[in-house]
Amino acid sequence: MKNKKIALGMISVISALTLAGCASGNESTSPKGGTTQTEEKTMDHSNMDMEHSSSGEIPEGLKVAENPTYKVGSKAIIKEGHMEGMKGAEATIVGAYDTIAYAISYTPTNGGKKVTNHKWVIQEEIPEAGQNELKPGTEVTVNADHMTGMKDAKATIDFAEKTTVYMIDFTPTTGGVKVTNHKWVTENELSPAQQSNEESSSEHQNH
Repeated sequence: MKNKKIALGMISVISALTLAGCASGNESTSPKGGTTQTEEKTMDHSNMDMEHSSSGEIPEGLKVAENPTYKVGSKAIIKEGHMEGMKGAEATIVGAYDTIAYAISYTPTNGGKKVTNHKWVIQEEIPEAGQNELKPGTEVTVNADHMTGMKDAKATIDFAEKTTVYMIDFTPTTGGVKVTNHKWVTENELSPAQQSNEESSSEHQNH
């Protein structure tokens, strides 16, 4: 009888330890603090239907950059990706423009989930902006269709960055169809293409 009780006691202990181990495992794979919310927002944003390619048409009044860091036709590496397969991809510069870029939060007009910190919408894509830089918290209407449900959506300005923005072509690092005339990436989101630098050095030595 005693042996039976001991055996039952051991089974209970083992079961308890197993359950504790499962719970501990779940906790260890979950992000700590407030990261879960941030990652969910990022995931929601990246899974939305972006207009990967466009006709290359630019908004009225947008000024071509006179002396951009990355010249039209040159190569650059994308340091920050707005969608899957973008980060680390090699981009070809299609256009360079001086403007004010905005990160915005908005609810899509097609009823999708709220998008936070979308990058980028530019000054010329916000009808109410005029020539003045908009302050964080300003509510605007967006006249851009970079993502499904964006055009005519009501948005809130998160922050502004006066910079050169680039229209680019690139092939996603995940494979798939080449993206053409992608709008927009800022100068800070690009870095010189290493291959281009090496080729330039080689050409210089040959001369």
